[in-house]
This record gives sequence, structure tokens and C-alpha cells, in this order.
Amino acid sequence: MKKPSNRQGKTRRRPAFPSISERFLPHVLHIKNGLKWSAAVFTVFVLLFAGTLIYLRTQTLPAASISQTSQMVDLHGNVIDTFHAGENRRSVPLADISHYVVDATLAIEDRRFYEHRGFDMKGMARAVMVNVQSMSARQGASTLTQQLARNLYLTHERTWQRKIKEAMYTVQLEMNYSKDEILGMYLNQIYYGHGSYGIEAAAMMYFNKHASELSLAESAMLAGIPKGPKYYSPYLNMKAAKDRQLTILQAMLEGGSITDGQKSAAYAEVLSFQPLGSGQQEGFAPYFRDYIRYIAVDKLGINEQLLNEGGITIYTTLDPVAQAAAEEVVAKGIPASSEQQAALIAIDPRTGYIKAMVGGRDYKKNQFNRVFADTRQPGSSFKPFLYLTALRSGFMTPVTRFKSEPTVFTYDEGRKTYEPRNYGDKYSNDYIDMRKALASSDNIYAVNTIMTVGADKVIETARKLGIDSPMQPVPSLALGTSPVSPFEMASAFATFANGGTRVEPVAITRIEDRKGQVLYEAKHQAEQVIAPAEAYVMTSLMESVFEEGGTAHRVSSAIKRPVAGKTGTTPTDAWLVGYTPELTTAVWVGYDKNRKLTVAEAYRAAPIFAQFTEKALSTVPPKIFPIPQGVATVYIDPTSGKLAAETCPNKRLESFLSGTEPTEVCGEPAAESGTDGQKDGSAEKGRHSWWTDFKRWWTD
Repeated sequence: MKKPSNRQGKTRRRPAFPSISERFLPHVLHIKNGLKWSAAVFTVFVLLFAGTLIYLRTQTLPAASISQTSQMVDLHGNVIDTFHAGENRRSVPLADISHYVVDATLAIEDRRFYEHRGFDMKGMARAVMVNVQSMSARQGASTLTQQLARNLYLTHERTWQRKIKEAMYTVQLEMNYSKDEILGMYLNQIYYGHGSYGIEAAAMMYFNKHASELSLAESAMLAGIPKGPKYYSPYLNMKAAKDRQLTILQAMLEGGSITDGQKSAAYAEVLSFQPLGSGQQEGFAPYFRDYIRYIAVDKLGINEQLLNEGGITIYTTLDPVAQAAAEEVVAKGIPASSEQQAALIAIDPRTGYIKAMVGGRDYKKNQFNRVFADTRQPGSSFKPFLYLTALRSGFMTPVTRFKSEPTVFTYDEGRKTYEPRNYGDKYSNDYIDMRKALASSDNIYAVNTIMTVGADKVIETARKLGIDSPMQPVPSLALGTSPVSPFEMASAFATFANGGTRVEPVAITRIEDRKGQVLYEAKHQAEQVIAPAEAYVMTSLMESVFEEGGTAHRVSSAIKRPVAGKTGTTPTDAWLVGYTPELTTAVWVGYDKNRKLTVAEAYRAAPIFAQFTEKALSTVPPKIFPIPQGVATVYIDPTSGKLAAETCPNKRLESFLSGTEPTEVCGEPAAESGTDGQKDGSAEKGRHSWWTDFKRWWTD
């Protein structure tokens, strides 16, 4: 029998079962190929990643143009003014920031900051889970480094390009800076609302404290604001701010940086916030602040941009106690309804420091600083320069006498005449000495003096003491007809107070940049321009101005310390320039348009001076003017100018430059002078003040 065949005539065979190798070999080959590709891809990825890191390491970060607030501080370090171009920012080292601020910020913003390298993967995963569960973007995952990169170099637009740049800058920040440096930059950069950038500016604005002084409660409050300055500002929404503070305190508790008791106490603490906008002393010392800006920019060459954006600190000489006293007494010294103006400047004669400055009664209405107005005649307040010249010339002493009576003087080789008058046409019609002439402001004596010593010599002396304004060498110079400024007068009188040593006035002691490096430091410029003995004799003479018979006697009871000075009155100007051993002050009152003063208006300078001096020195014990070598103090007969004998009933303690004191002894002054002499002697007795009596006791 034949075997069946298929249609093709071939025999059908049963297929054989494939072997294991035949079955899995294709899969193995596929896996091997896949691994090769994966390894290749991984290698490429690693190479690209490494190359990217190397590239980023070699690249410099973009220049971050961060403006910082510059500030002006007074003698005690209090901020009196700030300069900034829209952003109030002061950078401080991390070491000068309260650890509570650091702990609170890390607890709420980036608790794993010191563990990650710029990107917190765990934080990102946690944020994704929270957001997926809530179906909203409830939790962010940006680290402090990412936030810093964004704030320093980028805008806040939400684009992939910005995200990529942010990641690159984050890596570079972590490569180039330590964790502490990044944290410090972040705390100095972040916005805390109301124009304040950085924790230092925020601490000053909200609490008037430095960042190093913030408490736990204050730190937790501030740390919550950057998340939403408009929503979490305690000025705008106290409830939201307190809720946010509690959230942060709880985060700090969970992180282990505080205890439960600290948390409860901090949350319960009632915080004392600064009134919004009072971070600096608004309106305080405005004329002085303008002067400082002028000195910094125009005299010292500080760039305007550096001043407004560079974060510099200008250390000034302003004494806040003296300045407050100056502003108060000027405000009260002239009726509010009056248009009369005033100026006051006070200088420490020992250092040249300008302690107080008031350039007018209302800065908002008129910013013109009258302290530097050199169009005002000083009147009789100029006479101390005249009498100093006379003493130095050797032609005159404190007991040199001229007759006080209407007199016509001729000068310029007889071609011109000058007929001065005393205030109110009051004359002694008798011989008076220098002390009485200075105290009573006798003009006839003054012109006799300038005719004796020469106007050119008087100008030379005034120049030595610091008067720079033009002066005309004419007889009327003796009466202060050449205009000067209050600044010049205070500076010049300070030489008397400082024993003949002139110290250049200073308003700025130093300027530092944002890193604390000194850009400018004032040098103490002092020069002995007159002898200490000459300065003291003039001081002794000017003390009489405040004694009975002196033109400032009416305010002597308000001054509880030794004081010397000189008044000055012209038809349009009234002055009192005076000093103690610690403070020299020039006060001017008048009208801007040279309107004539009434008697009452002219009398306002002296009370302003007296009240200011006492208020400014309220915590300073009274001091005497020290008597230097080269001074001879003897008793003289005021009628004759001779030495007073033991039997002389009228005598006065007088100071002379050694060698110029009288040598002739008077006889019996009462018998020689008759009735008139006895009368004059009695007047001299009554003129002694407590200070004169003290000097007598000290000398004896």
C-alpha cells in the first residue's frame, strides 16, 4: 500500500520542540542590547551633567545690582536720616542677626537647608503629594538658595526659561558660597514689606531695633512676613500676622529649636511696633541734615549714586540732646504769629564738633539755612576781636580809659569824619575802662580803640580766629558793620573758649561703606592762634556781659554756670554769641528782608541763648574757665585803674597779661575821688556776681 502524500507530493513531518537556548536567545540579545543602550545613555547623561557642573563652576554669577540704604547717624549712633532709591535696605553680617531670626526662617522656609545642595528632593516630593491630594498648589518647594537666586538675578515670571536659569544660578550659588554666606545673603535680601529689604531694615522699621536685638516673638513675627508682605504685615492685618507667627513658632517647636514654654510665652507677648514711617527721626535737624549732604557730596566728593544706593554710613557730630534743646527754644523763643526768623549753631570748642544747628523757624516753608547767611551785621558782638587786638598790641590793658561822650572822629588823613552813637544815646560822660565798655557795649570806647590799634590789625586778628567774610578797614568796623555768618561767629568765639586754640569745625567724623571700610575720616585740625593768657583775659572781660550792668544781665539768672560772651544789636539784627568751657553758641534773630527790629524783638536772642545753654548742658557739671600761665590777677581801683591799696574802699579783681598789670598804687581812692568817686565805687561793688565772688575766694 502506498503512503498518502500532500498536494505538493511531499511527506508531512511533525515539527520538533525548540530548545531552551533557541527560545530565550532573542530575549537575551534584546536585553543585552538594551543594557548597552542604557549604559550609553547613562554615560552620556553623566558626562553631560559633569560637563554642566564644570561649565557652571567656570562661569561667574551675574552681577547683582542691589541698592542699599545709606544712613546718617548722630553722635550716639542714632539714625537721623536715610538715603535710598526706592529700597530701604541695610546689610549686616550673619553674626549680627539674632539666632531667633535664623531659626524661625529656617523652620518655616527651609528646615533642611544645611542638608541639601540647593534642591530639596524630599521637600519637593512632599510638596507634590500635598498638592496632588489637595488638587491645588498649597505647598511650595523652593529652597532658600532658589529664592535667593530668583531675587538676586531673575524676575518672578513663570516660564520654563526662568526656571532653567534659576536652577543654574542655584547650583552656582551653592558652588561659590558657604551655607552661612547664602543664608546671610538671603536674610539681607528678602522683602519684609513697606519698602524694607533685609532683616536689619525690617527690624528698625517695625521695632526700632537692630537685627541682633530681636526677641523670639519679634523674630517669629518678622519671619512670617516675606510669604505675603501685604497679607501678613502687622500694620495691615494683625490677625493674619499673629496666625502666621503661631505657625512659625509651632514649626520651631517641631524642629527642636524652642520649647513649648517658649512658644506659648512668645505668642502671648504683646509686641510694641514703631509707628509706620518713623524708622528715622522724621523732621529732626533738617537744616543739619541738608548741610551733611552738602558736605558729603560737594566737599568730600561722595558720588550721589553711592550716597543713595551704596549703603554707606555717615557718622556725624550732632548731639541729639543739644539739637532737641535748640529746636525747642527757637520754637518757643519767638511768637508763632511772628515772621521774625532765628538761627542757632553750637560747637564744642575742644573738638570742633557741631553739636546743634537750627537754620530757621520752619524748614517746610523755607529751607534756607541762616546759620551760613553772611549778610548779617554782627554789631557789638564783633567787639571782642577788637579788644583782643588792643590787648595783644601792648597799647591797652583792661583798665585803659576813654571818655564816654558824643565824639566826632577824623580818619583818612583828616579827609573823613565818623560820629558813632551809643544805643539809646546813653553815655557815661566820664572815663570808663575796657571791662565797663565791653559790658555796657559802649561804642565811643570801641571807636577810640580801633583808632588806637588800627583797623588792619583788627581784621588780621579776626582772620586768625576764623572770620573769613570780607571786612572793610574803617572805623565803623569796631561796631560790627561788616557782615558775617553765625557759623563764623561761633567758630571764632570757640577759640576764646578753647584757650586760644582754634579747631576747625567738623560735622562729619567719618564715612564707611557697606562693608565697614572707611571712605573718609576727619582729621583734628587745631592751631594755637592766640596765647592762652590772651584768651583767658578776654574771657574774663566777656563774663562781665552777664553781670550787673552788662547787656546780657537780664538772662544771667537762667544760666547756672560760668559763661562769657557778647551781645550785638543793629537796627535789623540781634545777636548773642557766648560760651562755656564745653559749648560755644551763636544765636541770631532778625528778618529775612532786613526789616527793622523793635526793642522786644531784639531782646529775643539772649533768652534763646540762655535757655539753650542750660538745656544742652543739663547733665554736665558746671566748670570754671581755667586760668593759664601768663595771667596776673590783681585788685585794682576801678576809678583810677591803679593797684588798690589795703585801705582802698573800692576795689575790683582784674586779670591782665603778665607784665601789663599796673604798678602804681592808688592812695585813698575815696578821698581823691570825692563824692563822684565814692558813687562810682559803690556801683562797682554792686556789679559783683556770685562768679566774681568765687574767683575772689579762689585767688585769695
